[in-house]
Amino acid sequence: MALGLKQSTLELLKRFNRSFPQFYEQFVSSEIQLQNLRLAYQLYKSRQAVIELKPEGNKNAMHFAYRNQSFLLSDIFGVLAAYGLTIHSLSLYGQIYPPMLVFVKLIVSRGGKALSEKTAENVGRAVKEALAGRFEVEEMLAVEFNLDAGLEQVETEFYVDPVFHLPALLIEADNQAGLFYKVMYAIWQEDLLVVNANLLVWRGRTRLILYLLGPNESLIPEYLGHKIAEGVKQRLLGRRF
Repeated sequence: MALGLKQSTLELLKRFNRSFPQFYEQFVSSEIQLQNLRLAYQLYKSRQAVIELKPEGNKNAMHFAYRNQSFLLSDIFGVLAAYGLTIHSLSLYGQIYPPMLVFVKLIVSRGGKALSEKTAENVGRAVKEALAGRFEVEEMLAVEFNLDAGLEQVETEFYVDPVFHLPALLIEADNQAGLFYKVMYAIWQEDLLVVNANLLVWRGRTRLILYLLGPNESLIPEYLGHKIAEGVKQRLLGRRF
């Protein structure tokens, strides 16, 4: 736990952390815990999605906080694809108990450079509009991408993580434009809720490990998990869009 904080802040942080999976306090740094608490407070005050895009060297750090819903990541990554942004890293921490908030940090760039102030402003606005149903992500993307085209060399695997004690879905595919959107769209179609994510991009391949809750925020039994993994794979190959 972070040192040098007021006792009242420490108590608030402890209560806040109880809504996350068991591993959250153990494996997530105090700095990130406090950052997420700050974002949660902003969300509480504004009653709308919190989106911050700040320069970080030749890239941008995007922080996002909102109530977790299955369509959420599909909308966010759809907007990023529509603006031609490259995703370099992804951190995601979602609560598994009410109020079921999710906190996302993305490192992004455009053409190898940080976003201009105007572009960053437009991206943030577009995400909010998409969440409100006023920005048609699929229509925007259809101009740039063939959304019916499948990904290349897709592998999926379902398992229950022995450390995090959460259902997990491993997805690996060749890198291509719109990959993250198509993955998150497939997750939405299966009505799954992502509560943690790990990303590795290496030698032209993207590997995502998504820790999940099922429909109605339930745990996923193993027999259903394997069925979901196959369903996601078929969607990503373009066979069930």
